[in-house]
Amino acid sequence: MENDSANQLWHEYQKVNPDAPKDYVVWAFGGTKEMADELAKLVLEGTKTATTSNFMLYELEKEPLPSVGLHNIILTGEGKAVAIVETTSVQVVPFDEVTSEHAYQEGEGDRTLRYWRDVHESFFKKELNDINQEFHYNIPVVCERFRLIYKK
Repeated sequence: MENDSANQLWHEYQKVNPDAPKDYVVWAFGGTKEMADELAKLVLEGTKTATTSNFMLYELEKEPLPSVGLHNIILTGEGKAVAIVETTSVQVVPFDEVTSEHAYQEGEGDRTLRYWRDVHESFFKKELNDINQEFHYNIPVVCERFRLIYKK
């Protein structure tokens, strides 16, 4: 994804981190502008240090899974780059095996596993419906943890 705001943020980061890798990915959380804004804010505050995505979409789009050390530029709903996070762990697990610790690190709502499951079940149902697939509690999900390394 070509994004002037992301390119600018990356160049700022490289000035203070000359050994930064050359490659990075650029993306926003969620499926709406509001969700992207809300979750980017949680990252900037240090509350959100994890995310979960639908494994099937990586396969469908033939995209590589995130990997440890990957640098990610986080966008707002308007496409403004606001943070750089580094992936610290990646695990693919069934939806119903996501841990309460991971749910807490996602930083959303009351940070409980119950809240996480309710919100993510709805989110994944919509994503899967869009590709003519059905949600079930054993769908593989990608649990990614990260650390904030730079912010605007």
